[in-house]
Amino acid sequence: MTAPRLPHRARRRPARAIVVPVLASLVLAGCGGDDGGDAAGEKSGRDGAAAATDTWPLTGLPARRGADQRHPVIVVKIDNTASSAPQAGLGGADLVVEELVEGGSTRLAAFFYSRLPDVVGPVRSMRASDLGILGGTDAVVATSGAAQVTLDRIGAAGVTYVTEGSAGFYRADDRSAPYDLMARLPEVADALRTPRAVRPPDYLDFAADPELPEGRRADGVAAVFSGGHTTAWRRDGDAYVVQDGYAAADDGFRADTVLILRVQVGDAGYRDPAGNPVPETKLAGEGAALLVHGGRAITARWSKPAPDATISLTTADGTPLSVPAGHTWIELVPAQGGDVTLTR
Repeated sequence: MTAPRLPHRARRRPARAIVVPVLASLVLAGCGGDDGGDAAGEKSGRDGAAAATDTWPLTGLPARRGADQRHPVIVVKIDNTASSAPQAGLGGADLVVEELVEGGSTRLAAFFYSRLPDVVGPVRSMRASDLGILGGTDAVVATSGAAQVTLDRIGAAGVTYVTEGSAGFYRADDRSAPYDLMARLPEVADALRTPRAVRPPDYLDFAADPELPEGRRADGVAAVFSGGHTTAWRRDGDAYVVQDGYAAADDGFRADTVLILRVQVGDAGYRDPAGNPVPETKLAGEGAALLVHGGRAITARWSKPAPDATISLTTADGTPLSVPAGHTWIELVPAQGGDVTLTR
């Protein structure tokens, strides 16, 4: 009998689906829906140095000690059209990034680390844009696949991904293909566990209680990606909620901060089956930004020297700007053809 193959990092060769056989092991305690984990772990920087930390890398919130946190960050690509309704698991994400895809629609890259919802989906395909979105997290992507040109680039970049046939993936009987692929995230994480995991670096420069500029009043904000898609947010207590989303009831993402980055969008070099050109978001370089938090909108600039670097923010006068610790939704709005509006 051939031993099961675990996912590995592709190195400078065409990417292929990394299939993780379903393991017969028990689901470890603290997986499903647990926001606990070994807070200390170790924090690895770009230079390989390690420092003790007690916060989650995707939220900056205090981390609970004692639970098993030996799995990597898992990024699930989730459909964001009416066909995806109801989306499952978004409420358990640490951080979400929304990106433009073909036809003017958007897709979500939902980051999971501190909590693992029982079911997440519908799981859809990767884009070359994800290379910048993953940043330096060394995340494993849960995906339905990708076009070959994207797989080639994903492989050359050394990104690890898991797909249908791997542990935790299944087709839901009450959904129509291709919107029926779902992932049982605790099972996905179990198959990816390592004896000694290293805490990933912080995705953003989080601070528990940063001193923010006053900004402008913003009880709502609308991120316009195209003529066919706008994501509208409205303040609900201390958080912001999507007004026109597709999440299941009581499973929507409550954003403490909505971070809007104006980005350049190019051509990915191929078309989808319907003949639409596939866009590629360039999450590297710099551009205008808007940080919406606590009823205020703060004008800023973002910079990111390389796709695998960390996003840095500064205020209009060049002062470093930290993101309040909490759950953040990042909108990658095209600098040309997109728009942002605030409401009071």
